[in-house]
Amino acid sequence: MKKFFLVPLCLTALTFASCNEFGKTNEKAQMERDSLMQLLDEKDVELNEIMGSVNEIQEGFRLINEAEGRITVANGNPESASSREVIRENMQFIQETLKQNREKVEQLKQRLKASTINVEKLTKTIENLSAQLEEQNTHIQELQAQLAEKDIQIAEQGDQINSLSESVSNLEADNQQKQETIQAQDKDLHSAWFVFGTKAELKEQKILQNGDVLKASNFNRDYFTKIDTRIDKEIKLYSKSAELLTSHPANSYVLAKDAKGQYILRITDPAKFWSASKYLVIQVK
Repeated sequence: MKKFFLVPLCLTALTFASCNEFGKTNEKAQMERDSLMQLLDEKDVELNEIMGSVNEIQEGFRLINEAEGRITVANGNPESASSREVIRENMQFIQETLKQNREKVEQLKQRLKASTINVEKLTKTIENLSAQLEEQNTHIQELQAQLAEKDIQIAEQGDQINSLSESVSNLEADNQQKQETIQAQDKDLHSAWFVFGTKAELKEQKILQNGDVLKASNFNRDYFTKIDTRIDKEIKLYSKSAELLTSHPANSYVLAKDAKGQYILRITDPAKFWSASKYLVIQVK
C-alpha cells in the first residue's frame, strides 16, 4: 500500500517542477521577443527619420534647380530693374537652401556614425548627396562669377549711358539757352515802346522838355508801354485829338476815328514805321 501511494506523489511533484520550469522559459522568451520588437520599432523610426532627411535634401536640390531656371530667364535682360530683382532674390534663396542642405548632410553623416543601423546602401546615398552638394555649390559659384561679370558690364554700360545722357542733357540745356537767347533777341529786335498823354503829362514824365521829344536821357522809361511790332499794329488813343511827336514815315500809318470820334493809330507798314525810332510819343487832348 505504501509503495503505490509514493509513486503518484512523485509523479505529481515531478510534473509540477517541469511546468514551473517551462513557465519561466516561456516568460523569458516573451521578454526577449518584446525587446527585439522594440528594437526593430526603434530602428524603423530612426530609418524613417533618416530617409525623411534624405528626401528634404533632395527637395532642396530640386528647388535650387528651379531657382537657377528663373535666374537664367531673368538673365536674358539683366539691365531691367525687375530682372535684376528676380536674380537677386533667387540667388539669395539658392545660398540659403545650399546652406540648409549642407547642414542636413553633415547631420546625416554624424547620425549614421552613431546609429546601430549598418546599411551600406544608405551610406552610399549620403556620399552621393555630399558629392551632389559640392557639384551644385561649384555650379552656383560659376553662376555668381558670370553674374558679377555682367554686373561690371552693365555698370560700364550704365556709366556710358549716364555720360551720354548727361551730354544730351547738357546739349539740350545749351540749345534751350540758345533758343531762349535767340527768342529774347528776336523779341528785343521786334520790341517797341509807345506812350500817349497830354502835353502836361508828357512834360511831367520829362518825355517832352522845352518843346523837344526824348532829347534828355532822364525821361521816365517806365511810363512807356512795350509792344511787339509784329503783333501790335493798332493803338487806341481814346481822344478826339492826336498828334505824333516822334518821327515816323507818314505812309506807314493812318490816324482813323472810331464810332465815338476817338482816334486809333493803325500801323500799315510796321517795318517802315519803326525804322526811324523804336519809341512812339503821341500827344492827345
